Amino acid sequence: MNISEQSHASIASALEEALSRYAVKNDSSVVTDIHLQPKQDSGELVVFNDDDEELARAVIAEWVDYDGEDFYTEVEPLLRAEVTALKNEKGLDKLCLMKPYSFVLVDEEKETVSELLLIDDEDTLLLSDELLKGLDEELDAFLKDLLEK
Repeated sequence: MNISEQSHASIASALEEALSRYAVKNDSSVVTDIHLQPKQDSGELVVFNDDDEELARAVIAEWVDYDGEDFYTEVEPLLRAEVTALKNEKGLDKLCLMKPYSFVLVDEEKETVSELLLIDDEDTLLLSDELLKGLDEELDAFLKDLLEK
């Protein structure tokens, strides 16, 4: 899915607005993850925390007209790229969020679709399908081998 520069800017702006609530102001840390909920029917991107408190909202024009069944599959790399860009610009360095915390893509029922980015004290780990590729087959083979003995 290709989106316009304006839509990229809207996503980035919504993320920055959401994270501005967690800018370091004192020594207290907040325990939460950041949830990104794209809505295919309205074209909205809603950003909220673990307490379902809305942190930001933006409308992405290309999402309104999208009628494919692979909406989350198409949106995931776009959101991952925006979150990664924030990390690369050091936009996540001065937050009062207790590590580890995650940026999570959720569906309309607020169920996790995928983890977009995990921020940890030691290192930042980008999770992708490549990381887990073949894991099911390996576990199935291991279990089969174990049960045959």
